[in-house]
Amino acid sequence: MAIQTATFGAGCFWCLEAAMNQVKGVIQALSGYMGGENNFPTYEQVCRGDTGHAEVVQVQFENSSISFEQLCLIFFSLHDPTQLNRQGNDVGTQYRSVVFYHNDEQLQLVRGVMAELERTQVFTQRIVTEVSPAGPFYVAEEYHQGYFLQHPGQGYCQFIVAPKMAKFRQNYAKLLKPN
Repeated sequence: MAIQTATFGAGCFWCLEAAMNQVKGVIQALSGYMGGENNFPTYEQVCRGDTGHAEVVQVQFENSSISFEQLCLIFFSLHDPTQLNRQGNDVGTQYRSVVFYHNDEQLQLVRGVMAELERTQVFTQRIVTEVSPAGPFYVAEEYHQGYFLQHPGQGYCQFIVAPKMAKFRQNYAKLLKPN
């Protein structure tokens, strides 16, 4: 069993973290920050756009159970990768669509997935997802971890995250961990 790391940014990290933690083969998905200049940024700093970091989810996974390509497809299905530096009402570089690759194989795989999505015109607009080498990962504050599970009635969770999660569960039922 080989454990690998993948890091994705798809707007607010609450949805992506909730989804990835339900996938078979995912050991852990943590909300955090990557891609900026400051060491140990805080949520408030990242939200203000002061650091250059993106809200990301770092995924530890067993590649014998789930492939990096499958995780990329899940990532692309959970947000709109054609929106530059925003997802819905969340606007700023901290909400950019980004894949931080951890090795050359991941770089080639994500490029291949993106090319196939473009070729098959899954999205009506051009994909603008940033693909960059992984840098230091800073785990977000504890209250962000498992946020959707802990606060399903919170407004953002109810109107933004819950519909995405329902669609995710329907589309990826075969890849989900048993309840």
